[in-house]
Amino acid sequence: MTNIETFKQEYQTQIRCISHEIRNHLSICDMYSQIIKRNLEKDGIKNESVENALECIQKSIQIINANLLELKSTDQTKPQIYDFEKEIIKGAELSKAYVFDKDIKFEVFVKNTASIFMDENKLLASMVNIIKNGIESIEVKGKISILAEIKNDTGIIKISNNGKPIPQSKQETIFECGYTDKKNGCGLGLHICKQYLESQNSEIRLIRSTKSETLFEIRIPIYKD
Repeated sequence: MTNIETFKQEYQTQIRCISHEIRNHLSICDMYSQIIKRNLEKDGIKNESVENALECIQKSIQIINANLLELKSTDQTKPQIYDFEKEIIKGAELSKAYVFDKDIKFEVFVKNTASIFMDENKLLASMVNIIKNGIESIEVKGKISILAEIKNDTGIIKISNNGKPIPQSKQETIFECGYTDKKNGCGLGLHICKQYLESQNSEIRLIRSTKSETLFEIRIPIYKD
C-alpha cells in the first residue's frame, strides 16, 4: 500500500468517526426538541425542564461544531481547565435524552472534585457514548449508575448499567474499530472514546460485563499548577 493510499484510508476512517459523533449529538438535539414541545404544551414557557433541555441542546451544538472542525484539521484538541464534578454532571444530563421512551433510573454520585485539563467536548462525547450504549442495552426498565471520585491524583469515573451484557468472546475487542453488537451499529463509538481519551493522557477500560452489571472505567489525570 502506497503512502497516498494509506493517507486516504486513514482520512476516510477519520471522516466516518466524526460522522458517527455528529449523528449521536444531532439525535440529542432532536429528542430534546420533542421534550421542549411537550413541556411547552403542558406547563407553559417557564419550566425548569425546558431550561435544562435548552442548555443541553446548546452544549450538543458546540460538540457538533467541534467535530465539524476536525474535518478540516486532524489536530483540533483544545484542552482547558475544568471542574471534575461539573463535567460529570454535564455528561449525565446530556445522556438522559436517550431515556426518552424507557423507564431508566439514573444514579449520579461524585465523591469529591478537583481541576482537570481536558478537551471538554471530547470528554463529554466519550461519556455520552458509554452511557448511550448502556441505555440501548436496556430493553424497557433498568438503571444507569455514574460514580466518580478523585483518588491518587486521578479522576475516576465508573459508568455501569444492568442491561444486556457484552458477549464474553467479544469483551477483549470492543474498542477495536468496527466492533458492534447492534443491528444498525457501525462499530465506531467505543473506538472513538478510546482515541479521544488516550489523546489526552487518559484511559478507558471495560471492568466487567455480566448478567447483573456492565461496568466501564475512565481514568483522567488531575490538573496541578
